Amino acid sequence: MKKLLLLFIIYISILSCEDTKKPSIKKEIETTTLEKNLNQNIEKNISSKKNIYPKITQENVVQFLTDYGNINPESKARIITIFGNIDLKLFTDTPLHRSNFIFMVKQGYYNNTFFHRVVPNFIIQGGSSDLKDTSKKRAEIGSNYRLPYEKGNGRIHKFGTISGAKHYRKNPDNLSVPFEFFIFLGPKSSTIHLNGNYTIFGKVTKGMDIVEKIANLPTDGDGWPIENIYISAEIIK
Repeated sequence: MKKLLLLFIIYISILSCEDTKKPSIKKEIETTTLEKNLNQNIEKNISSKKNIYPKITQENVVQFLTDYGNINPESKARIITIFGNIDLKLFTDTPLHRSNFIFMVKQGYYNNTFFHRVVPNFIIQGGSSDLKDTSKKRAEIGSNYRLPYEKGNGRIHKFGTISGAKHYRKNPDNLSVPFEFFIFLGPKSSTIHLNGNYTIFGKVTKGMDIVEKIANLPTDGDGWPIENIYISAEIIK
């Protein structure tokens, strides 16, 4: 009788151990599924990060860039070329141009664009290309808006200043193209038609030797470099 009782107790104990393990196995399976779904959502959010903003239009540009600038206060950026880096300081008293440039950098717009116009002892201009990808990125961001003129503190163009470019000179409101910019090299005599007509929104703090090297590269005669000068950009602060 004692042997039967002992066998019964052992049997019950075995059943009890199996019952306590089953919930833990189920919980582990549920946790693994949850983590998998969470990781998938994170990856989805990262991949769609560039598409979370509405298209910028002439109607919403001021409000959009004002709001974006308030939560993205960075003022230092870097342009990367095969010749070296060009470090930039963006002025806070031209807030719309600063915000727009930071937005372009963070959206990856400048990556795989060119310094597409270079003129020795004058300027190098960047932010465009003849690649389909550039047109696609412009369309996604909003290709029909312009930036209002921001005079800043009465600045004038001088060695290393950065300004917003324009599609045409006869632009009474001095609106800037949002995608393109130029770095000025000089001389002072070349600033007569620039000062007061283009928004100066930053300056080069390091890498003007790179700017000068790029400005003197061979061109096709119209300022377009014979070899594409690819650039990319990043925030450094």
